Amino acid sequence: MSRQTARELLGERLDKDKQIIGVKVAGKVYDLHTPIEVAADATIAPVRSDDADGLRIIRHSTAHVMADAVQRIFPGTKVTIGPATAAGFYYDFDKPSGPFSEEDLATIEAMMATIVEGNHPFRRDTVSREEAHALFAQMNESYKREIIDSIPAGEAISLYRHGAAESLWVDLCEGPHVPHTGFLKAHKLVSVAGAYWRGDERNAMLQRVYGTAFGTPGDLRKHLLQIEEAKKRDHRKLGKELELFMFHEYAPAMPFLLPKGAHVYNGLIDYIRSAYRGEGYQEVVTPQIFDKRLFETSGHWANYTENMFFATSEDRLAELFADPALGSTIEKIQAARRSGDESGIQELLKGLVDIAVKPMNCPSHCLIFRQRRRSYRELPWRVADFGRLHRYERGGVVHGLARVRSFTQDDAHIFCQPEQMESEISNFIRFFYGVYLALGFSKIAIKLATRPDKRLGTDEQWDMAEGALEQALTRAGLPFEFAPKEGAFYGPKYEFHVEDAIGRSWQLGTLQVDYALPDRFELEYTGADGAGHRPVMLHRAIYGSLERFLSIYIEHTGGNFPAWLAPEQARVVTVSEKQNEYGAEASRYLRARGMRVESDLSPDKLGSKIREARLARIPYILVVGDKEVETRSVSPRSRDLDKNLEVMSLEAFADQLSAEGAPPSLA
Repeated sequence: MSRQTARELLGERLDKDKQIIGVKVAGKVYDLHTPIEVAADATIAPVRSDDADGLRIIRHSTAHVMADAVQRIFPGTKVTIGPATAAGFYYDFDKPSGPFSEEDLATIEAMMATIVEGNHPFRRDTVSREEAHALFAQMNESYKREIIDSIPAGEAISLYRHGAAESLWVDLCEGPHVPHTGFLKAHKLVSVAGAYWRGDERNAMLQRVYGTAFGTPGDLRKHLLQIEEAKKRDHRKLGKELELFMFHEYAPAMPFLLPKGAHVYNGLIDYIRSAYRGEGYQEVVTPQIFDKRLFETSGHWANYTENMFFATSEDRLAELFADPALGSTIEKIQAARRSGDESGIQELLKGLVDIAVKPMNCPSHCLIFRQRRRSYRELPWRVADFGRLHRYERGGVVHGLARVRSFTQDDAHIFCQPEQMESEISNFIRFFYGVYLALGFSKIAIKLATRPDKRLGTDEQWDMAEGALEQALTRAGLPFEFAPKEGAFYGPKYEFHVEDAIGRSWQLGTLQVDYALPDRFELEYTGADGAGHRPVMLHRAIYGSLERFLSIYIEHTGGNFPAWLAPEQARVVTVSEKQNEYGAEASRYLRARGMRVESDLSPDKLGSKIREARLARIPYILVVGDKEVETRSVSPRSRDLDKNLEVMSLEAFADQLSAEGAPPSLA
């Protein structure tokens, strides 16, 4: 092990490639400022401004420049933290003079440009805890001092400075950072939001400024265009315009699916359900409400109650009213409510109730498995459940359909023998890809999340599970990357990251290996040797939350659902009232053929009718004039302006739409 600088590690490459801003040693990224402990066999690679690691360095450094600009413009503002994110960066500020405005963002950007043009180097210093405290006390940065106190004893404390000699800006930071501010010429501040210090509603409310940054102005322009397109496709906007879903204050964060939205939603469920028989799944229906003992057995009562909804039985109510301590507990709940302590309220309620609404299906599936002794000949047993689930999400994180309190999953669990695990995993991968390719998602990335430090089970079990997951991907010829230590505490898992039509990546679908629940529920099957054996449990979902998937699918398609899924497949529009009789007849004929067709026989002008149908994202508009009446035909127009069809007979169009209206075959 030797201590070296990035220059010593990279040598001439630093001089030849001016885009190098860091170095990756044994999988960890460092900047060019930091001395590195290097093992003799460590892998060493440069980090450039145009790769993923370089982008994170650029974004984190830009957050520092933004905070510098804010404090120059708004003296007295305190800084907290400013990390890079998947979409850019943010920095949280305690700004006594009030919230940032849109005009403030423009002013901050102008100051950032001035700082960047100075090409000021970033400098790293390591200081003692006492020195750091003294520095930030002098600067009146109380949040930084709180962060210093949270750093474990013995860990190095580093500072980063940038700027001209007379105006150095300093931050408590681990890094890494770019060599100088000149690398930060492609950035944009995008929004402001409120955020509690350390994410705790009991703490001060801060102002969070979001921004993004890229290695080149061209990449930034491309990203900003994507943001504009995303605004047009926002599922909350389209959900209202297309009358797909709604919310109401009487059921916070619990969506109402309107007729058109319910059609799409049920169509997605039916698509998976239709494949289950061929895939060997059996569907069950399980209760919504359980005695808390179920969740005590599963472990959720001890670890998950802050995300659960509770109820109280009549017997438990009688016990509570007879308890003299009830009044004290109610006072504590009222105090927690006044202070906005949602977690505290949940914890207090936990002691009063004996019933919970289920947040997931897996414990109830364990009950079904255990209802009788099962034989190894019955395994693998694949059990599916579209049951409604309820999870308490805090008001600050709910978001349209993407984060709700009431939802359905295309949930299924596979109970199998250990030696069946790899083949079941391979079958699921094939099933998953078939569905997503059929739905128009062609770019899928896979992460294999491996054992965390704190985990259940033996090393042998983890070796077997991780090996099966890796081998299944290798045999399928699918590229993947490891996510070290990011597995669940009970087993490793796949994360499927799916790219949508405008290039955004979403984590959709999962497969998780679980040894814990079979142990906690003491599940057994009779093996070929006549002895009892513990099954392995695989948790799997293709869509995941149907509500969240629908939000992404709406944005992926821009509301232009394919003909097989569209609530209304075609609309007959007449040129004038003279064609209304045939227009109504054409609609009746197509509906009799099983198609979802409506007609617009109003006296409105034809252009208005067509425009309204296109705004409703209806796949086909069937224009009917005098010629169409004479020839018993229709003039189909696509919702896409450049895809109009030739005039065709009513029967021919029905045949075409019938073919398009069939759900796609799984790849």
